[in-house]
Amino acid sequence: MDTTPDTAGGAARAAETGHARDFASVFDTPVTGRWSAPGRANLIGEHTDYNDGFVFPFAIDRRTVVTVGVRDDRLLRVASTFDESVHEISLDELDPARMDGWSAYVFGIAWALSIAPTHAASPSFAAAGGDLSTIDLSSVPGLDLFVTSDVPIGAGLSSSAALECSVAVAMTELWGLDVNRAALAAVGQLSENEAVGAPTGIMDQSASLLGQADSAVFLDCRSLDADVVDLGFDAAGLEILVVDTHVEHAHATGGYVERRTSCERGAEALGVSSLRDLDVDDLARAAEVLDDETFRRVRHVVTENQRVLDTVRTLRTEGAVAIGALLDASHVSMRDDFEISVPELDLAVSTAQAAGAVGARMTGGGFGGSAIALVRSADRDAVASAVTAAFAEAGFTAPTVFTVHPAEGARRDA
Repeated sequence: MDTTPDTAGGAARAAETGHARDFASVFDTPVTGRWSAPGRANLIGEHTDYNDGFVFPFAIDRRTVVTVGVRDDRLLRVASTFDESVHEISLDELDPARMDGWSAYVFGIAWALSIAPTHAASPSFAAAGGDLSTIDLSSVPGLDLFVTSDVPIGAGLSSSAALECSVAVAMTELWGLDVNRAALAAVGQLSENEAVGAPTGIMDQSASLLGQADSAVFLDCRSLDADVVDLGFDAAGLEILVVDTHVEHAHATGGYVERRTSCERGAEALGVSSLRDLDVDDLARAAEVLDDETFRRVRHVVTENQRVLDTVRTLRTEGAVAIGALLDASHVSMRDDFEISVPELDLAVSTAQAAGAVGARMTGGGFGGSAIALVRSADRDAVASAVTAAFAEAGFTAPTVFTVHPAEGARRDA
């Protein structure tokens, strides 16, 4: 889920306005290289990740870029286009208690790498595989890092994972760490959970690290088995239209935490370790055991898991146009059972559907952010215009509507 605090919201704005601040204007170390990682859109599978379920996100063609220089001491320093300050911490004093604001997303990755050997038995690390016990940061050099981004903040497109993953691939390469991408996703999750304080799952980091063009990542959040599935959007003449409602959200507190707690309560009452252990045939029993609100939270997760499986199967057997009804049903479930939508998201979805979208749903953690619509390329402009007009008529803040394309994951750019 997208949890970057609003203080980082200037990243995309700075990129859009051509902010002149760059690495050389802040640091005097030579540039060693440049790495980037994408945001993500979740095609389907919302709030299933922390319930050990299935998700189906894809990396988008909006990226966060980190330019890095190697220092001759043990300091980590980070600056950006969206913050006039330079934040620093010693590699010998990595501690989440010393991290705050947006820089915690950067320093938290180093901290998570440093403790990975002692956390290698945790479910995420164990499932990721690889010998994390070999990680040793006791003699690695400090780094200067400069961040730019065009991933919209607060839009449900995981600007947080884009930042974490760009930093993670840079650090592991520069420090010579042998960490596979699945394990790096677990590092990012640990950082976000402990250093940032947001109880998110592993979906966003996995999409940002594993994404490929015109493909989505079918991820089992229990085993961390990942399968890159061809979407076939290009061949079908389809695009994803994002409607950023500009209703801002934050998940370190509030509704996100409440939903997660409700899921845990439901699993405990039903005698399972997580909601992943239930299927649609268990819902009748759940209705008898649980109070109405908890039951609806559980029903969303159970049916959403099934919708992810059905979407992957439908893509493989019938093609991309056939998944529209599953996207529509996902939104209804999030709106009515999980209750994480808002009027702006509902209007974006219903208007896109009425204007000819193949399917539409809110995406991300909810309580704001963005909706996505799967549209035929020929209908893109008409759908976008209809949504913009509907927002104006309703008196809502004008949305930002743009297309994204499934793209390559984290990489070294230079």
